[in-house]
Amino acid sequence: MKDQILVVEDDRDIARLLQMHLQELSLESHHVGSAELALQQLEKHTYSLILLDIMLPQMDGLTLCRKLKDRSPETSIVLLTSRSSDMDRVLGLEMGADDYICKPFNTRELQARVKAQLRHVHLLRNKHQAADIAKIIEFGPLIINQQSHDVFIYQETLSLTSTEFDLLNFFASHPNQVFSRTHLLDSVWGYQHSGYEHTVNSHINRLRAKLEPYQLDNLIETVWGVGYKLSPTSLTNLS
Repeated sequence: MKDQILVVEDDRDIARLLQMHLQELSLESHHVGSAELALQQLEKHTYSLILLDIMLPQMDGLTLCRKLKDRSPETSIVLLTSRSSDMDRVLGLEMGADDYICKPFNTRELQARVKAQLRHVHLLRNKHQAADIAKIIEFGPLIINQQSHDVFIYQETLSLTSTEFDLLNFFASHPNQVFSRTHLLDSVWGYQHSGYEHTVNSHINRLRAKLEPYQLDNLIETVWGVGYKLSPTSLTNLS
């Protein structure tokens, strides 16, 4: 499947610049200037990546981000934010965004992040297309189906975004191993970039919040000064 990118940006000059940089990567892109048009485009096309401006008319980008993820959870969403909007970036990640780029953006960084997200999407597609028997990871009441991307706790389905699933699956595939935020950025997101470790923190906090109703928010432990690890004992004690 050929990658298509949707640019959701009400500033036509910025949108043209983004599309020009995407064309340099031989990527096909569509541009819309509002949330309503973005939702309409998603009905017509399947996108690998959406570049989404936070400041949109009528419906803000954060609300749109959640709607887009609900409709197409495997599509990667990268927010376009101002450098001063730290809270918007945090909220965006909590709404399901996979990454963010600050305006004004560096061309090479933009292209590198786009390529990293597309690699991530391709990995997901390859997993779903695999014909071999699904691999199951099971710790006490937690069951992870790596092929179908289903997660169950006490036989109840846990709703996760694609990035949240990849993060949990990575930890579960390496129980009791401690990983730094930089290592997680490289292994789960597919890139290393100084200053973006907060992305990891936000996704782990969101994952913990979804595990909390099952008393499993301590599943992913913080190892102070080092990083994070999955502790199976917190699961097996509940089985």
